[in-house]
Amino acid sequence: MDDVDAKHGGDVGDAPGAARALEYVVDPVVAVADGTITFANEAARDAFELGDADRDAATALGARWTRLATAINETTVGTARRVDLEGEEGSARIHRGADGATITFDRGATDTDGAGGSPSGASDRLVKDRALEAAPVGITISDPDREDNPLVYINEAYETITGYGFDEVVGRNCRFLQGDDSNEDAIAEMAAAIDDERPVTVELKNYRKNGTEFWNEVTIAPVRNEDDSVTNYVGFQNDITARKEAELALERRTTELEYILERVEGLIQDVTAVVAGSTDRSELEDEVCTRIAEEDGYEGAWIGERNPATGTIEVRSSAGIEPESDGITTDPDHPAAETLATTDPAVDTADGTARAAFPLSYNGIEYGVLTVLTDRDRTVDDRERVILSALARAVASGINARETSRVLATDAVVAVELELTDRSLAPVALSAAADCRLDYRRSVHHTDDETASLFTATGASADDLTAAATELSDVDCRVVVERDDECLIELIGTEDLVDWLSERGVRTQAIESGDGRARVTLEIPRSANVRSVVEAVEDRYPGTDVVSFQQRERERETRQEFAARLEGALTDRQFAALQRAYLGGYFEWPRPTTGEELAQSMGVSRPTFHEHLRTAEGKLCRAFFGDM
Repeated sequence: MDDVDAKHGGDVGDAPGAARALEYVVDPVVAVADGTITFANEAARDAFELGDADRDAATALGARWTRLATAINETTVGTARRVDLEGEEGSARIHRGADGATITFDRGATDTDGAGGSPSGASDRLVKDRALEAAPVGITISDPDREDNPLVYINEAYETITGYGFDEVVGRNCRFLQGDDSNEDAIAEMAAAIDDERPVTVELKNYRKNGTEFWNEVTIAPVRNEDDSVTNYVGFQNDITARKEAELALERRTTELEYILERVEGLIQDVTAVVAGSTDRSELEDEVCTRIAEEDGYEGAWIGERNPATGTIEVRSSAGIEPESDGITTDPDHPAAETLATTDPAVDTADGTARAAFPLSYNGIEYGVLTVLTDRDRTVDDRERVILSALARAVASGINARETSRVLATDAVVAVELELTDRSLAPVALSAAADCRLDYRRSVHHTDDETASLFTATGASADDLTAAATELSDVDCRVVVERDDECLIELIGTEDLVDWLSERGVRTQAIESGDGRARVTLEIPRSANVRSVVEAVEDRYPGTDVVSFQQRERERETRQEFAARLEGALTDRQFAALQRAYLGGYFEWPRPTTGEELAQSMGVSRPTFHEHLRTAEGKLCRAFFGDM
């Protein structure tokens, strides 16, 4: 009866010849399309008292229409179902076609299974149909016996996913969801599975009614009858856009990371080789910029240094680009200026080119800024930023090594005198606690890599010094030699100022401490960033005051240089033995200390001490008489 074709909008009862046979059916029969009765046989006209004007199904069929309309929407095209009506209305059988439905009313039928009045197989099918309709995934049913295997059913979830309504979909092949970016391989895989009458699951990009893209996980499976013949295909659509976009984003990130690691691995190796092999700072900076500019993905690089007098950044080296065109002297918002102000990497984009700036800082000393420019339309992400930051630290370490080695070689120095009051500095704390004066003599390195400084202490006895040090946290004071008016002490604190400054290319000329204040005299190469060194000291020791700056030329070889040259020829043990013997008065007469006492202060036996001392004395003589 679903093949009955009545003219939509014709008089009730006026049907084509193919439908006239229904006039002789004793059960009421109506044809409905879009909520309008397009045909009613005589039994229906009598049962429902239909006239020519009674075409609205809701008006003509009353309360029963609500259940019937729902059942029609839930019925697959080309199938039928029975609907139990409420009260004594009986039941009705719905035949669903592509353009409408035919309803046959059976007032006397109840269709029970004879086992206590439970619903029949038709009612079971109704429950299953409603389950399909309420399913959270899109469900479709197609009919392969009809031309182009059109859809004959879609559920509500399908309409929600695609934006298409029932009437826009039924009768069409499901390919209408495909578009320009739909994967051809996935489409071919689905077609092959249908030809082979086997299930298949694919993921492809589809398009909603409004044109927006979504990723659709489509599963198609054949439905077979009792003869194992395929009667329909059921499809399941699942919107996996969020998951797919996350997967694609992860793939992109992985690909980008692999690319970055592969690209920068060689860069880091080359820069490391430059840092190790360059002979001076300028050569190191030139080679680093050149190597970065040669790398795919970078347009160029430059290294600049802050000029405190002008407030600008002066370029020391560049490759691949003209730094002047980069606006470093005029633009206060340039990432290089931001990096020097914050000591953190900074990235921005100008004219489509990403500019990434990284601080050149080592042990708190600022050596400038490294700025890298990328190819157009490519940004610098967090991973690349971390790698380039590590590269910048390696460059800063190399610059520090070159600057430190130049301390002994340069003739042009800046003498800086500072006053420190921070009690974390051991001589400041001890001079205040013991009410004494401390004068720095030398620093010595123990075999456990611990650095100690030797001071001459006046104004306090050995017992006073030891007792005062005991009351101080993180200060270790050991008396090496005690004389009538002074003591030679070895002072160890958690922070050794001399060692810390030496690592930054600074030589400590003198430390004079008394009354909880220390006057420290430093020598810094004139070519070094003196301001940065002083700022580092001020940051480390709050309350530091700058007393004076003085530029001067050193003699060709100062006493300190001679001592340093001799010290380089001595082993640590030889130097320590010679130093302790001299400072302890071992070469005076009468001797205020014995070899046994000096050996104990070094933690060695007396014969070992004398062996180190004799060897050191020999090297000292050769240094004076021209053999070394």
